[in-house]
Amino acid sequence: MNRLPLKTATEVVEAAIAKADEIGQPMNIAVVDDGGHLVAFARMDGAIKASIDISIRKARTSIMMNLPTSALTDVAQPGAELYGLEQLSGGMVLFGGGLLLQSGGEVVGAIGVSAGSVEQDVQVAEAGAAVVG
Repeated sequence: MNRLPLKTATEVVEAAIAKADEIGQPMNIAVVDDGGHLVAFARMDGAIKASIDISIRKARTSIMMNLPTSALTDVAQPGAELYGLEQLSGGMVLFGGGLLLQSGGEVVGAIGVSAGSVEQDVQVAEAGAAVVG
């Protein structure tokens, strides 16, 4: 059985879109399964194109590291113990907007959001993640 069915992934994207509409910031929103494979994606009208890849990488980074992308910011700075981490695994993203999706205490996937400020990206990701949790 698929642990993150398309229906659920689509609901996550829809909730994230609703939050992005509410704050007035078009976003790129990616949902991946627990293996980091894309399940659902949306690029809202007006969202910057560079953020298409960033949103997918945020979701993949969150799954690969098993934590929110914002948790990597400080530990990946020059001189910190994980400096250079962003160069691994095809390029990771080390700032907010990637969150794990958990159901019944298990990680089933992740959401990545990009195109606004980091704070906006996190708000929209949290709205999407709330659908599953």
